Amino acid sequence: MYIVSRQNPLSEIQNQVLGKEDAAIYPQGYLRFLRRFGEGTYRGWMNVQLPDPEVLKPFADYGLWEYDEDSPIREEQIGECIAIGTTVDGDFLAVHPQTAGLLWLPRHAEHIKAISLQAREQEDEGLYALVLDDIYGQVYGSSQEEAVYYEPWTGNRSHLFLRFPPGQDQLSLPELAGVCQADFPPDMSIETPHVCFLFYRQLGGYVRLNYAYQQEVAIFYEQDAQQAFAVMKQWLLSKGCETTS
Repeated sequence: MYIVSRQNPLSEIQNQVLGKEDAAIYPQGYLRFLRRFGEGTYRGWMNVQLPDPEVLKPFADYGLWEYDEDSPIREEQIGECIAIGTTVDGDFLAVHPQTAGLLWLPRHAEHIKAISLQAREQEDEGLYALVLDDIYGQVYGSSQEEAVYYEPWTGNRSHLFLRFPPGQDQLSLPELAGVCQADFPPDMSIETPHVCFLFYRQLGGYVRLNYAYQQEVAIFYEQDAQQAFAVMKQWLLSKGCETTS
């Protein structure tokens, strides 16, 4: 698994809090994953977070989901759930102390889903990455084929958005991505019909070229990587990118 920026291990206080948790109610590898990598975002999709017993309590009164005989929990049990992750779309991943397995609380659907996980023999923190991939497949009915990466939340991340306007004799955005890879070979890259990510350890981040929007380029970097950021920014400006207000 590629780590986008430096790892951000939990503080001593956070570790003490985790030490009091009942590991049996969480998916295998979850607590070990947090201790090693800290909180962060997995594959640009799932925010891996410390157990939060408070965030879902208000949702018991919101009436967001419907409940029937197949529901894994009752409406009044929502407030007892412990959130362990959220997606970038606002879905919750949670556990309930009296319910086996994981719960998927969707932001844009009416029914809570029980997540059944395959038994795993692996015992290290890398197991939780497999668990998350398993969840993705169950929820979306497909798998992520791109490279596996994790973005720890360091608290020092910055970004710059640029516009790559069309013009006569101007490169297309995919062509710009190709030239960038030639001039600055990335440590890892992900390219789909919609987006291209070029990861650089010197940046502690990546360059994102948004094919879907056709003109958007962004640099995500750690604040202590100013020199590498300045070089990449100047190169992109020299190729026709413009800063946005």
